[in-house]
Amino acid sequence: MAIKTATVVDPFDSARERGGAGVFGMWVFIAVVAMVFLATILGYVVVRVDRPPGSEWMPPGTPGLPPALLLSTAILLVSSWTMQSAVGAARTGRPARVVASIGTTLALAILFLGIQVLAWAELWRAQATIGSGLYAWTFYVLTGLHAVHVLGGLPPMVIALRHARAGRYTPEDHAGIVLCAMYWHALDAIWLLLYATLLLGS
Repeated sequence: MAIKTATVVDPFDSARERGGAGVFGMWVFIAVVAMVFLATILGYVVVRVDRPPGSEWMPPGTPGLPPALLLSTAILLVSSWTMQSAVGAARTGRPARVVASIGTTLALAILFLGIQVLAWAELWRAQATIGSGLYAWTFYVLTGLHAVHVLGGLPPMVIALRHARAGRYTPEDHAGIVLCAMYWHALDAIWLLLYATLLLGS
């Protein structure tokens, strides 16, 4: 009995076309993520301006925005630069620089999350818990939602780092790095908007 084998046909003629499709898909994904955050921020503004009767925005003694968030913001900005550096290195055929840049971005991302945890702990120690007031509740929701998306960006970055170490990226084919950078820049922009919103609300 003859055994038939299936032939897998690549719908793309080149790595460039394949990368272009990936970029388009990432733009769609980023748009969806952005809408989620914009809806959350809009909810924050509505609660801030038109809160329920009898509720307090910031009960007496509630601390303002933790100073640690300024440091985490700076770290996220630097990580965006290092991620873009990885893209530039891939385009110019510098594999060692690609590995170093992605590795640095990963380290900065983990540091960012660590500082966010410290900021949450600082508010919690000051009795600004989720149930202590609308300001604290919205702070934890907004920053927690962003942290979840940062965590979600780490596995693809680890995969990109492994591929870079294996020498799988070339100046002609490095879509994986580009997609990681797009997502990371989007998280950076979203965080800046969140930080400004929280700063004004405090």
